[in-house]
Parts: sequence; structure tokens; C-alpha cells
Amino acid sequence: MKKNTRRSAIVVCAAASALGLAAGPSSAVPSTVWTVTPSPASFQAVNVGNIVLTATIPMTCTTSNAAGVMNSATGNPADVADITTMNFGASGSPCTSVLGNVTTTSVTPWDVVAEDYNASTGVTTGHVGNVTANVTAGACKFTVTGEASATYTNSTGVLAVNSVAGELKVSNPVNCGAIVTVNTKPTFKGNYAVKVAGTGAIPTIVGSNP
Repeated sequence: MKKNTRRSAIVVCAAASALGLAAGPSSAVPSTVWTVTPSPASFQAVNVGNIVLTATIPMTCTTSNAAGVMNSATGNPADVADITTMNFGASGSPCTSVLGNVTTTSVTPWDVVAEDYNASTGVTTGHVGNVTANVTAGACKFTVTGEASATYTNSTGVLAVNSVAGELKVSNPVNCGAIVTVNTKPTFKGNYAVKVAGTGAIPTIVGSNP
């Protein structure tokens, strides 16, 4: 009797394992539905505090702004906003560095990409992607490309960009010596307050699984 019981248990386990293997391909995480409110809508963003691009040396902007269009989306990751304008510095308030004033020309569009959502905090985690910017700091010129980790908080409307080394890369450095080279791993950090264009309304991003 014990032998039969043991044999039955083995058969059941084997069957369960087979079913588990068969179900593998269909058990992938479902695409995430990202509900952006309002959608579609134009947005504007203004820096809160300094914006700092560090490529061996810090380049600090006290003024920066962005604009674009946001939309609901499906997928993981998902593009929930396109940044069509990205400005660093302004007349009378240039970005600065030890090499001299810094001019940054952004090549847009950049993307706001959503990857994870915490319903308890209302925070979306993701990154700003498709980043391309031509930077001039004194006589030094170079191009930055890649992506930058970021979060968006519904309660405050703050897009917090906080990249880590390796997400962005440098190309075509000219007159930079050993300060900025193709091996430099730049970082981009700073907060932006996002509003629906022409209003004081804070847009929201909510992720859910169907």
C-alpha cells in the first residue's frame, strides 16, 4: 500500500512538472496599461533646483525647461511622453563649469519611458530615453547620448532625473584633453515640475496590469 501511494505521488509530481513546463510561455508578465491623465495633452516642465550634467567635471544649470506631449500607452516598458523641447540655461543665466560657460543643444525628441508603478506611493519608475545633446564647455565640445534613470511622482508632478554612470556615453570629444573622453561616463541629475501646458494642473501616470 505504501509503495502504491509513493508511486502515485511521483506520478502526480511528474504531471504537475509537465504542466508547469507547458504553461511556461503563456505565463509571461502581461503588458502594463499606463493611464496618463489628461491624454493626449501638451505639457511644460521647469527645473526645481539646479540641473547638473557631470562629465568628469560638473556642469550646472540654474535654469532649464522642457515641453512635449504625453499619452496613455500599453506595454512594458512604454513611452508615456515625448519631450520635443529641452533647454538648458537661458539668456543672462547660462550653465557654468570650471571650463567656462556651457551651451547644450538638445536633439529631440527624447522619451519618457515607464517601467514600474507603485500604487501605494503613486510613483512611476523608468527613464528618459533617446537622449542626445551636443555640449560645449569653454573650448571643449562633445556629444552625450543614451538614457537617464528617472521617477515621476503623481502627488507633486516632479520628474526626478537621476542617472547612474554607464547609462549615458560621450562621443566626438574635441579640445577636451583628458577631462572628457570617449571613456567618460557622464551623469544627468535634476528635478522638473511638470504641468499641463497653459494650466496649473499636475498630470498623473497610473500603471495597471490587465
